[in-house]
Amino acid sequence: MSESRQALPLLKVKDLHVYYGAIHAVKGIDLEVWKGEIVTLIGANGAGKSTTLNTIAGLLKPRQGSVVLDGMPVEGTAASKMVYRGLSLCPEGRRIFQQMTVRENLEMGAYSRPDEEIAASLAEMFERFPRLKEREKQVAGTLSGGEQQMLAMARALMSRPKLLMLDEPSMGLAPILVDQIFDIIRELHAGGATILLVEQNAQMALSVADRAYVLETGSISMSGPAAELLQNDDVRKAYLGD
Repeated sequence: MSESRQALPLLKVKDLHVYYGAIHAVKGIDLEVWKGEIVTLIGANGAGKSTTLNTIAGLLKPRQGSVVLDGMPVEGTAASKMVYRGLSLCPEGRRIFQQMTVRENLEMGAYSRPDEEIAASLAEMFERFPRLKEREKQVAGTLSGGEQQMLAMARALMSRPKLLMLDEPSMGLAPILVDQIFDIIRELHAGGATILLVEQNAQMALSVADRAYVLETGSISMSGPAAELLQNDDVRKAYLGD
């Protein structure tokens, strides 16, 4: 890789505008994610966080703006092809294949990979998520909420993405399971993963991230090192219940 390529962020979003009909949901946001970082988007419900992720993933088309992944423009790329470009989304609500087994769900996450590499990835996921190994042949719809979230994350990792996007990974989980999910996120980070995280639990998101952006009604109102935003009075009042 050239020096100039190394000097570029892994993901660069510029002047992104997204509409739902007449509703201007995302209003010209800019954000960057550098290799090896966890970057989090925090904000109230309806602020545009999930819309931003879904647009980057190709599930929504922007009215205006650019998305550059690993130095190459990707806006206009079909969502089904984004995994080949190195991006994997773990969606809000998990969206696992309920009628398939745990193993079959994981294999679906590896559809972009050569067959000879899938066994090694399965072994890696079962080592990282031993609960899934125990339930390898179990129908995914019968798993607990926490187990389903682990499965959704493992499925997203099966493609060995350059960028992993996590949309509300703690949603609907008991506090002890939230802690487990964030422990996994920390382990992924320590292993060099690059993660863009949308998370309603701002305290947990800011505690695990390197940098953060605050979205308010489709616009970025604040950004900076996550540790600094965690101590910011406005952030604490608005999102941390202080």
